[in-house]
Amino acid sequence: MAFLAIDDLHVAIGSKQVLQGVDLSVDKGEVVAVMGPNGSGKSTLVSTVMGRPNYQVVGGSVTIDGEEIAGWATDERARQGIALISQSQPEIPGVRVDELVTAMYRFRGLDPQGVSERIVAEAVELSLDQALLNRWVNVDLSGGEKKKLETLLVSAVPQSLVIGDEIDSGLDIDALRDVARRLRRLNEEQGTSLLLITHYPRLLREIKADRVVVLVRGKIVAEGGMDLAVELERSGYQQFGAEPAEHAAFD
Repeated sequence: MAFLAIDDLHVAIGSKQVLQGVDLSVDKGEVVAVMGPNGSGKSTLVSTVMGRPNYQVVGGSVTIDGEEIAGWATDERARQGIALISQSQPEIPGVRVDELVTAMYRFRGLDPQGVSERIVAEAVELSLDQALLNRWVNVDLSGGEKKKLETLLVSAVPQSLVIGDEIDSGLDIDALRDVARRLRRLNEEQGTSLLLITHYPRLLREIKADRVVVLVRGKIVAEGGMDLAVELERSGYQQFGAEPAEHAAFD
């Protein structure tokens, strides 16, 4: 049974229907990438899985370990080990990294003993300046530092599924490798499933994606391996019915 199963999912935001019947599964320990032009519904898919308000499921289902999660609040999804690394990371003035991670452990019913050492070890693995750990979360950090810190927050706590929404945006080559390698180890050592939204094959090469699916106009129109991701970078999305403006750049 798939850990995450999305069946014929239709989602509307206000009066606009964005997802038009998405079928997607992520098995335990599997790495799945979702690619598609801007405006195709990738972030809507992620937001729906995380239970973001105002994203209305008008048809279909989303299940975790076989259980329908339509009625679950976002915090309950997080309690089940579903984590999101978003495109842009919010600043949290007044809260230090160790305080947040400790709160995450307690929220999940886990023992927070040794959290400080775990945080330092994660910072070292991500090549993140340890001095940043003493600041408020994401305050006065660069875009790349924020992505690394968000990866630290995810990897410091046991997770069942990590969703990355264009985590490669704004990262230089070295930072991309640091983040990708940490997520790959999370997958290999803990069996954490990964669902990654991206425009670029280089992230998928580092993480070693098992499957690549293509989302265009709210529907999945193709599925394959890394060869599909490479072909998309070369040829774009017009072959799948996207308008030229939709596939103009992998931004």
